Amino acid sequence: MNGQPLTEQAPGAPALRLGTRRSALAMAQSGMVAREVTRLTGRPVELVEITTYGDTSREALAQIGGTGVFVSALRDALLEGRIDFAVHSLKDLPTASPEGLVLAAVPEREDVRDALVAAEGLNLDELVEKLAGAGRPARIGTGSPRRMAQLNAWAVARGAQLETVAIRGNVDTRIGYVTGGELDAVVLATAGLNRLGRGAEISQHLDPELMIPAPGQGALAIECTTAAVLPDGGSLTAALALLDHAPTRVAVAAERALLATLEAGCSAPVAALATWGRENELQLDGVVGNPDGTALLKMSANGPIVLDETAEQQARALGHALAARLLDAGAAALMGERAR
Repeated sequence: MNGQPLTEQAPGAPALRLGTRRSALAMAQSGMVAREVTRLTGRPVELVEITTYGDTSREALAQIGGTGVFVSALRDALLEGRIDFAVHSLKDLPTASPEGLVLAAVPEREDVRDALVAAEGLNLDELVEKLAGAGRPARIGTGSPRRMAQLNAWAVARGAQLETVAIRGNVDTRIGYVTGGELDAVVLATAGLNRLGRGAEISQHLDPELMIPAPGQGALAIECTTAAVLPDGGSLTAALALLDHAPTRVAVAAERALLATLEAGCSAPVAALATWGRENELQLDGVVGNPDGTALLKMSANGPIVLDETAEQQARALGHALAARLLDAGAAALMGERAR
C-alpha cells in the first residue's frame, strides 16, 4: 500500500471505525488496512466486527446466490453511520454500488492465483496419478462453481479421474478436510493464505493457464459514504484514496465490467483476469463454463489503456466487449440463471 502520511498522530484523536467481517482472514485484511490508515491520517482505527448473512448461512454459495452475501450487512452499517469505512474482499463485492457509497480505494493487488492444498504436499498431476493407481478419483473440495468448472474441464481434457466436492467454511475448516482425511485436496485463494501467514501450506500455485481466478481476486475494496468526513472536517474519501493503486483499480474495473455485462453473480462459474503488458496494454482473459467441466468458453481481448481520468472507463469498455463476445458464443446457457 502506498501514499504519504497526512499528519502526525494526534494524542487523544477519536478513532475511525472500520467495519469488518469476523473471520480470521477478514480481520487480518482489515488490520492491514487499519495500520495504513493510521499511518496516513494520524488517526487510530477501531475494528468493528459485523456478522454477514454469508457468515451465518450454511447453504452453498450457489444456493444462496453469492452476490452480496458477505457485503450487505457492512454496507447497511455504513449507510446507517455505525461505521466510517469498510474493507471487503473485492471478489465478494457486487458490481452495482448503492447510492451514497463510494469505492474509495483499491490497494495494490496480492497474488491473484488459486492454490492447491493437498495431502502430502502433492501437486495436481501427482495427486491424480497417485489416486488413479489406488483405483479412485482425487476428491478436491471447493465452494466455487468457477473452480469446479475449470478443475473438471482440466480433468475431462486429460481423461483424469477427479471429483469436485462442494464445501463451505473458513480456511481452518477447509484445510481440516485435507488433514483429517475427508478430502485429498482443497483449492483456496493464494492471497488469503499469504495474508494469514499460511503460504507454506500451499502444495501448488495453480497457474492462470489452468485456472483463471475470480474477477477481483487478490484485491481489497475500501468503501465509505460519499459524505464521510474525518473528525477534523477533512474528506475521508480523499484520505482513503491515498491507499489506491491505479493499475490494480483499472485492471479489476475490466474484470468486473465483464462480470456485470454477463449479468452473473459472484458465485457464477465465471473467471476473469486483467494483466498489464508493455506500453500500458491491458489483456483481459475471460472464462465461462458449466461446473461439470464438459463445456468451457475461454476468450481474450486486449487494448492500450491511457492512465488518466478515463482509464477505468477504457477498462470497462474492454470488459463489456469481451463479455459480448462470450454471450454471442453461448455463455448465458452455461451460467444457468443470470443475476438481474
